[in-house]
Amino acid sequence: MSWAAVKLESIKADVRFSLVGGPFGSELTTKHYVEEGVPVIRGSNLLDDRCFHDQDFVFVREEKADQLFSNNAFPGDVVFTQRGTLGQVGIIPTNSTFPRYLISQSQMKLTVNPAKADPKFIYYYFRSPETVQSIKNRAITSGVPHINLGILRGFEIPLPPLATQCSIVSTLSAYDDLIENNRRRMALLEKAARLLYEEWFVRLRFPGYEHTVTSAVVPRGWERVPLEYVLMLQRGFDLPIQDRVDGAVPIYGSTGISGYHEKSKVEGPGIVTGRSGTLGEVHYVRGSFWPLNTALWVKEFRRVTPIFALFLLRSIDLKQFNGGASVPTLDRKSIHKVEVLVPPPALVTTFTEFANPLFDQIANLTSQNHSLKTARDLLLPRLTSGEIPV
Repeated sequence: MSWAAVKLESIKADVRFSLVGGPFGSELTTKHYVEEGVPVIRGSNLLDDRCFHDQDFVFVREEKADQLFSNNAFPGDVVFTQRGTLGQVGIIPTNSTFPRYLISQSQMKLTVNPAKADPKFIYYYFRSPETVQSIKNRAITSGVPHINLGILRGFEIPLPPLATQCSIVSTLSAYDDLIENNRRRMALLEKAARLLYEEWFVRLRFPGYEHTVTSAVVPRGWERVPLEYVLMLQRGFDLPIQDRVDGAVPIYGSTGISGYHEKSKVEGPGIVTGRSGTLGEVHYVRGSFWPLNTALWVKEFRRVTPIFALFLLRSIDLKQFNGGASVPTLDRKSIHKVEVLVPPPALVTTFTEFANPLFDQIANLTSQNHSLKTARDLLLPRLTSGEIPV
């Protein structure tokens, strides 16, 4: 079955500013950012593995958001990337953390007319690999590749009856709900390990602490040493997109997994963190992986286990070692000089024995999510095109 194609502009809501781009030039810059207020949606909020990343925002004052009201976005709005990672799309959930948002200069937003289309159907349609490629094919390549509001307005989509759209959304959302449930379970498992780490190695309430002599805030048997005595960070490796072959090996960039490849570069378990771009996120990798050159990975674990190193590096707050002038970049030498408190080997081993089964469960749930995403993404274009009836 096939459906008539309509231009995206024809399904926008009958209200002002229902299909708009981000602010112009100096209207929104880093000087307008504050600690709290109205969150600004950027590319990092439009992740491949979920509808919307409702965290990790920069903010502007309410007054600034009022000045840029035409660029405000609200629950139910669909958000597209205009420049940067073309093909990114997200939908602000109806139960979003904030009542309104501001889109950045690199985003565009659509408020859908609910009498004509289901916003989640539009979101799913633009998630399909074929649609993403179509967007990239229409990109303006002078300077930084980008699309503009005119291209988005004229983009044609097949539009089934509203009831059919809702059925498609229901089918695809079932996969997303399972993925999100697994993600919550993974967060709880990791939280259990983190709480024990903080109890033993931050608050120093480890087994037997009551009977341990402490001198200069260092318990007997513990040492305060530079991080390079404990582990060594190494820059990742190039892997151009055209050289990637789809497989089961995760590729790690500055924000985590950015794709999969048929070959690995590093044997797991390992630790990866962002080197340039997004800084501060630290990831534990159970199996083999490929760290990109935008990441750092732990080449040597000298006195700790990988799981212990995960929480140790997170406790350091790596973002403070940004040495980049324009692009945030970690200064690896400065990180290696940071002094850290290292417990006796037996205590590291005991903690690892507790945490290992938790991370085994996390790895199993991660594998389940990968399978669910693969199945959903195979089904998505066949549903949205009408190839499979619902």
